[in-house]
Amino acid sequence: MDLLEKMNAAINYIENHLNEDINYKEVAKMTHYSDHHFKRMFSFIAGISLAEYVRRRRLTLAAFDLKDSDMRVINVAMKYGYNSPDSFSRAFQALHGVNPSAVKSSDVHLKAYPRMTFHISIKGDVEMDYKFVEKESFIVVGRKETVASNGDEFNPKMWEHIEEVEEAVTPYDNTSFSGILNISVTKENGDIDYYIATATTKPRPKELEILEIPSQTWAVFQAIGEMPDALLTTWERVYTEWFPTSGYELAEAPEFVKGINDTKTEIWVPIKKKQ
Repeated sequence: MDLLEKMNAAINYIENHLNEDINYKEVAKMTHYSDHHFKRMFSFIAGISLAEYVRRRRLTLAAFDLKDSDMRVINVAMKYGYNSPDSFSRAFQALHGVNPSAVKSSDVHLKAYPRMTFHISIKGDVEMDYKFVEKESFIVVGRKETVASNGDEFNPKMWEHIEEVEEAVTPYDNTSFSGILNISVTKENGDIDYYIATATTKPRPKELEILEIPSQTWAVFQAIGEMPDALLTTWERVYTEWFPTSGYELAEAPEFVKGINDTKTEIWVPIKKKQ
């Protein structure tokens, strides 16, 4: 089963459970990716976050229920996972522009967001600069933050004082693999251990964390241009253009971003051949 088939299977599961609590970790398992990777991949391919897709679909179906049945607003709210009629009404109003109680009126305009289906679109008009690298294991030291997986936004608190973090890490940069690394390690519960680190052979200081990056084959992509836009665009193309046609899939290993200069960044993605 290729990437797009896996994503469509995940959509099938989500659509069949829109009136229940969706176990996103189970959905991710259907794609053979972690919860974090699945949510990010969905966002890149679909153009919206997974949470926003589910919200739109639930509120679309809620409008049909209110229009075509005798269900009370509170019952529809509970059916689609809202804890109170007020929270449901606010969400409904934000999407449809009308209050739920007004839906039965014949002249009310509502919005419908259809079920999503993934199809491959081969463009081929813009080249992708990448290379394969087989790299032996190495040690990094740096600052670590565990970022919870309860949302779709990845926004570590370390970014608020990133210059201070990089200044603390830089003195340990003493290998030929030089530079600041932004490393993401997905844990079993879906949380992300995020490191700002550097490769080193020096003893670890008490105030920094140590991490061993395993021996691995990497696909390395260059993001060139104004950051962070160039970086985000390259990440999107990796998921929407490169993976679906490459014959490779993500391996269970850390991924990281390596800064080269102000307008050039490398994305290191752990890969393995599809079985």
